[in-house]
Amino acid sequence: MQGWGAPVHQIETINACHLDAARIQQALPSVVREDTRLLFIENVGNLVCPAAFDLGEAERVVLLSLPEGEDKPLKYPVPFRKCSMVLVTKTDLLPHLDWERERCLEYLRHITPWAPVLELSALTGVGLDSWIDHLQQAARKTWESRHADRHAHAQHLSHDSGMSHP
Repeated sequence: MQGWGAPVHQIETINACHLDAARIQQALPSVVREDTRLLFIENVGNLVCPAAFDLGEAERVVLLSLPEGEDKPLKYPVPFRKCSMVLVTKTDLLPHLDWERERCLEYLRHITPWAPVLELSALTGVGLDSWIDHLQQAARKTWESRHADRHAHAQHLSHDSGMSHP
């Protein structure tokens, strides 16, 4: 993302096994600018420990790489239970792997029936339009919400100053 001009900041967890909201809050001033519409937090590691902690995110997207197997949602249900969307990645590898799409979707519906599932391939571009549309909608929603909050805050300050200074 840095190659596309986005500010990137690596947060080291040092001795902790997971990223936490306090570390995210400390990093925000170095990555969030006035025109920021989306902030990606890539919480890497195993599929159990990082998923158990709230980072203050508006959405939690879990990437399920097709080569990892269709049974990952059953083996590691925590991240899938807490997600708002699942991206099944590397779908271009399907012809080369023993992977059962319907079984994977069945497992996902069992663990996280509310979360939409997008199947993606960065190599072929399959599913990327839907993912980009989703990101654009999320960015628009965040931008509108941020500006509505600022407007309400400004009105509140204006109202308060009017009441304290007749």
